[in-house]
Amino acid sequence: MKDFELWLEFEEVDPDNWEIDNEFSNIHIYMKDGRNYGLNVWTYNFLKTIVELDKKEGNNLNGLYQIPPDLFVKELTRSCIEKTISDLLNIGNLEEVLNPSIIARKDSEE
Repeated sequence: MKDFELWLEFEEVDPDNWEIDNEFSNIHIYMKDGRNYGLNVWTYNFLKTIVELDKKEGNNLNGLYQIPPDLFVKELTRSCIEKTISDLLNIGNLEEVLNPSIIARKDSEE
C-alpha cells in the first residue's frame, strides 16, 4: 500500500489535451500521516519551451533566467510521477529532498 495519494492537474483539467513530454502541471501529494504537498512540475522539454516563450514575450529578461519549478520529470503521466514521488520518499521527506521552498502542511494547519 502506498503512503500517499496524488491529485494531478493534467488528469482533471482537459485530460486529453496534454503533451506528456512538453508540459507543466500542478500536483498535490496527500500523505497518509496528514502531510500535504503542492508541487509545480515541469517536463525537461518544457524548460526549453518556456525559455523560447519568454524570449518572444519579453518575460524574465527575454528568457535570460527561469525560476525553476519544484520538480522536473521526463513526462507528465501518473506512472512517472508515482514512481518519482515513491523514489523521493525512499530518500527522505519531500521537504528535505526537494528544494527548500517545499513545505509540508498538516491538515490541521490549513
